[in-house]
Parts: sequence; structure tokens; C-alpha cells
Amino acid sequence: MSKVARRRFGREFKLDVVRRMIAGESGTALSLELGVKRTILYRWRDAFRDGGEEALRDGPGRPNRVEKAAMALARGPAARARDLTEARRQIAELERKVGEQQVALDFFKGALQRIEASPPPSDGGGVTGSSPRSRR
Repeated sequence: MSKVARRRFGREFKLDVVRRMIAGESGTALSLELGVKRTILYRWRDAFRDGGEEALRDGPGRPNRVEKAAMALARGPAARARDLTEARRQIAELERKVGEQQVALDFFKGALQRIEASPPPSDGGGVTGSSPRSRR
């Protein structure tokens, strides 16, 4: 089984591709033109959006912890504010869900108390009793 050599793309190449995508060129068309998988192109674009030029590494693979921390610091206040806004939105959504669950829990707790407080059914041997006739 032979190994296929991985292509390595420099930061400038990646930046050029990302700029073209942001300008409106199709990821599929660029993929066909450049011979790079479309998913890789979109991964580069997303990395650029999240961390700017520093997120587009020269080497292969994912950034290690130190590089990720450096990218997070370099992202700037606008990106951190966007992350904070998103976190607050998620917290509000989760609090709403917890509130809905509490309402449902209170409802079922009350229903269970009413069932437990009701008199037990009569021992009629399984036969339903007759009901009085309605007078019309």
C-alpha cells in the first residue's frame, strides 16, 4: 500500500483562496479550479473568520493549545463580544427550557396529588354499575 504525499499549502495561498471566497466566488468552482477539496476550502474560510490571518497556519494539522490560546487573544474585542453575546443567548435559551420543565413538573405533581387524594374505585367485581336514566 503506497502512501500519497499530502499537499501543503502556505498561508498566502490560503489567504488568497479565502479572499476569493469572501468576494463571492463559489467554493465548488474554486475547488475544481485549484484541485483542493471543497470542505478544506470552507474550513480555511471558517478558520479565517474565527481567528483572522493567524488562524491560517502554514503547517498541516490543527493548532496546539498554545497556538489556540494565542489566536484567542489576537482575535480582538469584537470577536470576544460576539462570543459573549452568543453565550448569553444560549444561557437565556437554557433558562427558558428550565422554566418550561418546572411548569410541567408542577403540573404533573399536582395531578399526582389529586389522583392520590381521590377515593379508590369500588370493588364491584369488574361490573360497571347502572346509571340512572335521564328523563327527557
